[in-house]
Amino acid sequence: MSAHRPAFDVSGVREALAVLGVAGDVDATTLKAAFRSAVKSARPDQPGGDAERFRRVIAAYRLIQAHRPVRPALAAPSARPAPAPVLTLTPIQALSGGKVEVRLGARTVRVTAPRGLRTGDHLRLRRGAADGSDLYLSVLIRPEDGLSVMGDDLFMSWPVERRLMADGGRVEIETHAGARSAWITADMAAPVRVRLKGLGLPARGSRAAGHLFVTLTPSSDTPSAAEDLLVRFTRVWTQERLAA
Repeated sequence: MSAHRPAFDVSGVREALAVLGVAGDVDATTLKAAFRSAVKSARPDQPGGDAERFRRVIAAYRLIQAHRPVRPALAAPSARPAPAPVLTLTPIQALSGGKVEVRLGARTVRVTAPRGLRTGDHLRLRRGAADGSDLYLSVLIRPEDGLSVMGDDLFMSWPVERRLMADGGRVEIETHAGARSAWITADMAAPVRVRLKGLGLPARGSRAAGHLFVTLTPSSDTPSAAEDLLVRFTRVWTQERLAA
């Protein structure tokens, strides 16, 4: 007389496969999917579930893993995707827009970039793909000439006389939009950064206009206020003399 075995015991791989509802040579993905389905339907806390059947499903899965090498799933060979075309802009090009050259495989095309594009935006190039369909260019803004972009905002550095940094006062900053003034207080904690409101990337769609953040760096080579005033006076006087 054979010994009684528990209801959740599984005697062989074939029986274990039957418990999971599969048969024959199956790959790892199929086996795992079958186990998840069987164990979900057998859970005692679910309608129609049963504790003994739940334990039997788990025992079957463990037996298959221990006694039968499972054939790994064969991934379908995939062709390496072509790199997405990128529209690379300088900060000034992102500010003002204009014509930009883009390399598309063996071709070089000129596209018109509107003002205010941000990194991560996409620009549609009508019938730009090789098959004549529309092509979407991913926008990337790279730093250039000390000017960089992050989100909607621009960042740059500007040298300031050490004495002015220590005493505080008005700082004249040359920006892409012309000269701007900013006030600093004495002995501000480094790094000293001022915000020039509205001088970032222009508003576009739902994106508001950004700001220009200027990091002030102490410099001994910066002309004093008197020297700067003299330079400005000389420049204006020379232009007036030439126009006379």
